[in-house]
Amino acid sequence: MKIAYLDCFSGISGDMMVGALIDLGLDFRYLEKELKKLNISGYKLEIAKVKRNGIKGVKFDVKVDLAKQHHRNLKIINNIIDKSRLNKEIKTLSKVIFNKIAEAEAKAHGVKVKDVHFHEVGAVDSIIDVVATSIGINYLGIEKVISSPLNVGCGFVKTEHGLLPVPAPATAEILKGIPFYNNNIRAELVTPTGAAIVAAVVKDFISLPEMRAEKIGYGAGSREIEGMPNLLRIFLAEEDGESSHYDKDRIMVIETNIDDISPQVYEELMENIFKIGALDIFLTPIIMKKNRPAIKISVLSDPETAIKVYDLLFRETSTFGIRSYEAFRCKLEREIKKFKSSLGNVEVKLGKSGSKVLKVAPEYESLKKISRDKKIPFIEVLKRVEAEIRKKGKW
Repeated sequence: MKIAYLDCFSGISGDMMVGALIDLGLDFRYLEKELKKLNISGYKLEIAKVKRNGIKGVKFDVKVDLAKQHHRNLKIINNIIDKSRLNKEIKTLSKVIFNKIAEAEAKAHGVKVKDVHFHEVGAVDSIIDVVATSIGINYLGIEKVISSPLNVGCGFVKTEHGLLPVPAPATAEILKGIPFYNNNIRAELVTPTGAAIVAAVVKDFISLPEMRAEKIGYGAGSREIEGMPNLLRIFLAEEDGESSHYDKDRIMVIETNIDDISPQVYEELMENIFKIGALDIFLTPIIMKKNRPAIKISVLSDPETAIKVYDLLFRETSTFGIRSYEAFRCKLEREIKKFKSSLGNVEVKLGKSGSKVLKVAPEYESLKKISRDKKIPFIEVLKRVEAEIRKKGKW
């Protein structure tokens, strides 16, 4: 499986995305030929090798004849795409991106989606940016896209609506649920088009993962930014067929050491940790300084839940400090099935890699119910069901 990692340390825009895809190997002549299938005129494509803070990248430009530009609504843009001779995958992705922009503009400005008139976004250059992105992803055979959190910048940006805060309202609307930050660069680093591309194609947002990159592409922004290269970097990597069947993500490991509270506290703490959405909690006996016996509390959570875990640990334990770090997690795909045993129906959990079943385990609650209903010791129920699962063999 071919994966792309978007390193958005300087944000993302449509032209930066296309520039990076060209730098990765998207053939420019092929791109020109495909874009002609849109049957729109009044533009000319240009690419140039440029440097931003000493780093070489590709600058993609759409030179437009302003006299031939029109304001367009979503229906007109979708019709242009639908009537083109582009393949189905390119059409679908392009329309998804524009739909996200239209919905965000409508929400931000308090109008219906059908009444949104794309000014800057609906111009030919933005149609080209969106469709060229879809063409590039298709051409390079990218099957999965992941991304860093987005650096959005700060300050204000001039638009047809006047001065707007960064991120602009439509951009902020698209970014709901997407991790972003600013590092005090006073500029609009993420445009509505860039945000919509990310929202449409990215499956997960993590810091730079472990990978073997085959190619690295840089797409240049329009201007120099003091103190930072105005570039989008894309890593292109091949995920081997077997490992691609594993479910991979990043989690937070949050820990604290406790040596001065009653063990009675831990039951309530563990229940409350799960209530706020943590993935797991476990306790480890340790020896601290001065030979004091203590408990290390370890909590696993997704990054979005981490702040709730910090709050709960500070409120419900005696700790004065918490440490945390990000960890890579690789999991088998899971599937729950019903298994008809001699003692009754049992839910079993299958651990799979693609179509191959690697693990089969009976669910505790099913075994406990049989044990209580039939008044058979739990250990006997477990042994019998496990033996019958082994006897079944293939799943």
